[in-house]
Amino acid sequence: MAIRATPDAGRPSAGGWRYSEFCLGDTFGTTVTVTADHLDRGADLIGDFNPLHLDEQYARSTRFGGRILHGVLTSALMSAPFGNLVAGTALGYLEHNARFLAPVRPADVLTIEWTVTELVPKPRHGGGIVVAECEARNQNGELVATAIGKMLVADA
Repeated sequence: MAIRATPDAGRPSAGGWRYSEFCLGDTFGTTVTVTADHLDRGADLIGDFNPLHLDEQYARSTRFGGRILHGVLTSALMSAPFGNLVAGTALGYLEHNARFLAPVRPADVLTIEWTVTELVPKPRHGGGIVVAECEARNQNGELVATAIGKMLVADA
């Protein structure tokens, strides 16, 4: 059963997907438009004030030709659909490994898609680990980042 979470679905309730509801090959994701506000507020949140992210004039002089989103914020945007899907059933996000392949810029529209690749039962924890792989592509279809995530999800 394939599933898709979308940004217009609103905030998730506490009734997220249970471990037993996942199947290999399930997909889910979202689309998000990156704004200058992501860069500005993100810098304040994480404490990374590198001018590559905040100073357009400086950033234009770099190989990127303009401001780019912090990698950790790209990673956070990628992980959000996973967390939202299991809101109320997640016991913990165990691992997130991201690889950044191209810059993410203000006005980019990221399509984030996760695919479930492994299910590891953990009866002692009352559920199991959902392993999924993620791709984030910009509006041109360019692959900007990939990730693997492991979420411990309850079955009740």
